[in-house]
Amino acid sequence: MKVTPTSGVAAGLLLLLLTIAACSSPGPEDAASQAGWDKGAMVTAANPHATAAGMEMLRRGGHAVDAAIAAHAVLGLVEPQSSGIGGGAFMLVYQRENGALVMHDGRELAPAGVTADMFMADGEVMGFLEAWQGGIAVGVPGAIALYEDTHKKYGKLPWADLFQPAINLAANGFEVSPRMAGFLPRMASVTRLDENPGTAQYFFPQGQPLQAGHLLKNPEYANTLRRIAAEGKSAFYRGSIAEAIVAATRADPHPGSLGLEDLANYRTVERASVCGPYRQLRVCAGPPPSSGISQIMMLRIYQHLAEDAGTRDEQLAAFVDAQRLVYADRDHFVGDPDHVDVPVRQLVDPSYLDHRAGQRFAPGATPEHGDPEGFAAGRELASSWAADRTEEVPGTSHLSVVDSEGNAVSMTATVEAPFGSSRWVGGFLLNNQMTDFAREYHPDTRPQANAIAASKRPRSSMSPVMVFDESGELFMVSGSPGGNNIPAYVFKSLVAVLDWGMTPAAAVAFPNITARGEKVRVEVNVEPGPEIANALKARGYTVEEREGENSGLHVIVVTDDTLLGAADPRREGTVEYLAREE
Repeated sequence: MKVTPTSGVAAGLLLLLLTIAACSSPGPEDAASQAGWDKGAMVTAANPHATAAGMEMLRRGGHAVDAAIAAHAVLGLVEPQSSGIGGGAFMLVYQRENGALVMHDGRELAPAGVTADMFMADGEVMGFLEAWQGGIAVGVPGAIALYEDTHKKYGKLPWADLFQPAINLAANGFEVSPRMAGFLPRMASVTRLDENPGTAQYFFPQGQPLQAGHLLKNPEYANTLRRIAAEGKSAFYRGSIAEAIVAATRADPHPGSLGLEDLANYRTVERASVCGPYRQLRVCAGPPPSSGISQIMMLRIYQHLAEDAGTRDEQLAAFVDAQRLVYADRDHFVGDPDHVDVPVRQLVDPSYLDHRAGQRFAPGATPEHGDPEGFAAGRELASSWAADRTEEVPGTSHLSVVDSEGNAVSMTATVEAPFGSSRWVGGFLLNNQMTDFAREYHPDTRPQANAIAASKRPRSSMSPVMVFDESGELFMVSGSPGGNNIPAYVFKSLVAVLDWGMTPAAAVAFPNITARGEKVRVEVNVEPGPEIANALKARGYTVEEREGENSGLHVIVVTDDTLLGAADPRREGTVEYLAREE
């Protein structure tokens, strides 16, 4: 399947939908029958050092997972505001040889000692800033376990080799990027980053925030990675590193309950991907507790609504309303499937989604969730969950990899808010992932699907996704950071490439449009953002004009003879390609 570029970014929504003949949608399991891979390999990640580390692994014959681990270990050093080994991640892995597609869930876990009302005081919810900087915000980190478990299953290169690029950078130093430096003055006014032990000295030497271009060394991180490289994940989840994590978590203010047993008992989970048809393609995404299913849902509803959309503005309304309907369902039904019954099969059922498309809300109305279980049963059923509009703050990163054998990784990783909980251990930051749970709790009402519970994973907006063509071959890899806006960002990348005929670069650069709840956010500092905002206003939508969106889309598209990649221009990412003959 070829990618047909448009004449420019602004042309995307000015064109009518491409006419694509409907046909059957074979799953990725059919890919094993295809010919050998001749497209080369590619890495796209949020920092040039990370991209280079991933490519080093691919040049040495490594698997896409090897590249992803090496790249992310570097991201934790050079982009600590977004992700790191003190946080968690979802890794969607595709094996071309047998067509297997699995999401490895390395999401953080709630400690055993948490309570449903831990963020409540005198009947009121603790403010986000207060909760964010408290020890109670720290969940059990999952990244290192994810590294080891996926490497054991897929890795081709020696375990220790994957950490060498990050160790070298940490020991020898790297230049502080403008993005990291730009965050620091703002963090000093709202967090404890400039006060806490370790973070104050590292990010604010002599009391001043690091400047872009400063050569920064992190010998603590180098030593932590050397231990992990030598001893495996046990070096992180047991012994002195684990003890330091517990001590940092239990420090004031608002000390948490995380203990050594929580760390020692952490396990990743292998979850089957969720797939659905989109025209002649097949879209596969991470299941709950990720929000990957939102991509399948949005695309189907958009397809239904756009069928009768003859003008650009009608297509735009379809794009917005698909988001509004799916966010309402996602917010209500998605949680940790090991703790709550998430009706995934019903939510992605094409019949339900076509029915849901008929429930469009007026532009100024508040969207409400649907009833997928009642629809499947042919009657109305009352939901067992309470309403939930939990906000996730952007502090996340995404990377996409295709290796020289056609295997692929879509990995989204996070420490939750910028710089996580601002708590420092062994050269890295601990997450504040507990604030991704529904923090409001009232004992006399129904709980939310995403309510706090011991050993539960919080719902995540992270949405790693892959698309397969009519032959079952890999066609596209995508994902993004951005907190609650992630489903909208990823949806934009898919529609822009699959329907609007854009190149990956044009797709990721196109203005972000997020429609969750009553308002529609439109990025107006990117063309044709102002035109889009005005068109939506004219149709009655409540539009919030925005600048400085936090997307970080990293996309790879497979063409007939090569790979096309894109890194979001809103961040500092890069793309590197390895031709087959190399």
